[in-house]
Amino acid sequence: MKPIDQSIFARIRKSGDGSVFSRGQFLDLGNNSAVGVALHRLVKAGKIRRIRRGLYDLPRTHPITGQTAPNIMATVQALMDGSHAQWQFTGAYAANALGLSDQVPAKVIVLTDGVPRKVSLGKLTLVFRRAAPRNLLGAGKRAGLVIQALRYLKSSPDMTKHVAKLKRDLDTATKKDLVKLTSKLPAWMQPIAQEIAAK
Repeated sequence: MKPIDQSIFARIRKSGDGSVFSRGQFLDLGNNSAVGVALHRLVKAGKIRRIRRGLYDLPRTHPITGQTAPNIMATVQALMDGSHAQWQFTGAYAANALGLSDQVPAKVIVLTDGVPRKVSLGKLTLVFRRAAPRNLLGAGKRAGLVIQALRYLKSSPDMTKHVAKLKRDLDTATKKDLVKLTSKLPAWMQPIAQEIAAK
């Protein structure tokens, strides 16, 4: 590998399997053209994968199915990097990310105060939907993911089980964030959030 290829790949490997990155993250190692060519060489050599134009990942490997699909969380973080816009997963994906649902949607909704758009990643579609500030409480944090999951599971007959799992699994920092946001939540969700955050 050429020196710039080695430098880029070393940084990528440091981030670990499943990490997603864009060309702009390596411009301290060379100009835009040189970085683009280096990334192309790394893709051709099978070292990294091109997800879409300007976006790459270090694929995770499953012992049975081989390469897994791109990491959704890391992909959205890379797409929103540098935009200064708030964003938050919602719906079925929020519940799945917290282990409250086995459903893996083919369309993942991302609420944002930034530009609405659709991004296709093979069989998966990311839909960035413009949302009001009240729907972006805890945006970008695990507490925000909890809020969106609870909204999605509002009518679930297993809500008691979901609350118990969140109470058991969530870290202290996330519970503290929930406490801070409780007064801003819809009335029906406030006692649920208090129960999850209770010691």
